[in-house]
Amino acid sequence: MAGAKVTRMANHNDVHRAACGCGNVTLDISAPPLFRVVCHCSICKAFNNAPFADILVYRAGDVSNPEPGTVDFKAWRPPPNVQRGTCARCGKPAIEQFRSPLFPDLAMVPSANLEDEPPAVDAHIFYGSRIEDINDDVPKHSGYWRSQWAFGKLVFARRRDR
Repeated sequence: MAGAKVTRMANHNDVHRAACGCGNVTLDISAPPLFRVVCHCSICKAFNNAPFADILVYRAGDVSNPEPGTVDFKAWRPPPNVQRGTCARCGKPAIEQFRSPLFPDLAMVPSANLEDEPPAVDAHIFYGSRIEDINDDVPKHSGYWRSQWAFGKLVFARRRDR
């Protein structure tokens, strides 16, 4: 996250790529992300084996499905709305898929996996669970409901922008 350039993937017709650390999992992405968020919740920290998760959120239809057998998916808590997938070879986070009857289907990709420079961070969520302070001007949301509300507002605000 430190030193990331603030650029947007502007051309909606370009195909962008993301890949896990070893390159076993590759994803084609056909549109810019809806937003970028840093999540400090315990599940994201455990899944990423890091102090936080830095993810890009896309419409599910804008991200190709990984090749069969390349990703091991797991639900970390019920209800299993989010399937978190790690590379079957290197074990690094590759993609998360969110499906819920009340929300649009989403795909979340670690920003480090993107071949292009990611856009600026839009929000920190579950900031009250942080391991370390983040000194930036990005909005920070603490607590379960406030963090969920902030995430939902970003999803629906950005869906209308297109």
